[in-house]
Amino acid sequence: MLRAAASAAAAGALAAGCDPKRSADDSASRSAGGGPTPQGTGRSAPARQPAARPPTRAPGLPAEIEHGPRDGHAVALTFHGRGDPKLAGALLGEAERTGARVTVLAVGEWLDEQPAMARRVLDGGHELGNHTMHHRNICALPAAAALAEISQCADRLRRLTGSIGSWFRPSQTQRATPQVIRLARQVGYPHVLSYDVDSLDANDPGAAAVQRTVLDGIRPGSVVSLHLGHAGTVAALPPILDGLRRRGLRAVTTTELVT
Repeated sequence: MLRAAASAAAAGALAAGCDPKRSADDSASRSAGGGPTPQGTGRSAPARQPAARPPTRAPGLPAEIEHGPRDGHAVALTFHGRGDPKLAGALLGEAERTGARVTVLAVGEWLDEQPAMARRVLDGGHELGNHTMHHRNICALPAAAALAEISQCADRLRRLTGSIGSWFRPSQTQRATPQVIRLARQVGYPHVLSYDVDSLDANDPGAAAVQRTVLDGIRPGSVVSLHLGHAGTVAALPPILDGLRRRGLRAVTTTELVT
């Protein structure tokens, strides 16, 4: 019953072409105003927006992080950021409905096309990172081209949020080469973010398969790879979050998981 209701809520958000929570948050923000009306302007001061986190530093952890502590009660759901913004908004809304926080690794060209999504992620209490500029096979690129993929996306993030983002995740690979790790550090990312659970949702196997793959593989401390832009992932998220709750686990940002 919970699964059906949650899926119906997600479907309703998609059909309306909007995220109901986002609309409510926007209305609340407009009502709050952010302070008294500045003298002589006739307009309310803008509400303070959540600050983007700088790159995460986790002393004692390796240059490439695959999972967090295994003795806790938290996991990190991480999303490769690109695709239909309506699907992205619906997924973020589902996470927020249960108090979950996620990490979105954005592709730079997606941010060029959908710049409002950077602020949408942060407004929901989530964290934002770098998933290269064009989502090319970064480990196969020459050093100069690989550096451009990282630095150009970092520039987009800085322009939109004031920070290059909390994490860098290489594109088209689970693990980075030493060269990519070195280049990411050169741009300003102390760690490369990998994962230990692959949902395989990018293959669109259906919501039930995504749910099963994640819940079968997840353990305390896991970092899960998922994708925005896939309807099956939106539908799978409510039962995944319910399954975590039943196991006494909670979804937090990757920074919260490892620091």
